[in-house]
Amino acid sequence: MLPKKQLPACPVETTLMLIGDKWKVLILRDLRGGTKRFGELKKSVADISQKVLTANLRDMEESGLLTRTVFPEVPPRVEYTLTELGESMSPILDAMEIWGQQFQQKVQLSDTQSI
Repeated sequence: MLPKKQLPACPVETTLMLIGDKWKVLILRDLRGGTKRFGELKKSVADISQKVLTANLRDMEESGLLTRTVFPEVPPRVEYTLTELGESMSPILDAMEIWGQQFQQKVQLSDTQSI
């Protein structure tokens, strides 16, 4: 978790600091359904490189949004799960989904009206 002195004064900026990257939002979206392995996240978050996924997962773990569990197996199995803090971002993602659906409908409606 970040120390208080590193947090911006603006709450919106604080939220953006945690999930402002498009990859982090998509990772949160996919982990809302439950625990996922690295490979599952790699497949579900289209076009993300392994390096970028790893960096984002580490950053989100440091921020307290998810937990990383390593199982001592061969080959090693690593799973990621949202923490309570990560799950508390669900209303934000819900609002983004609703807004996105409404925007898509408006765009589709305007496309059909211009024909």
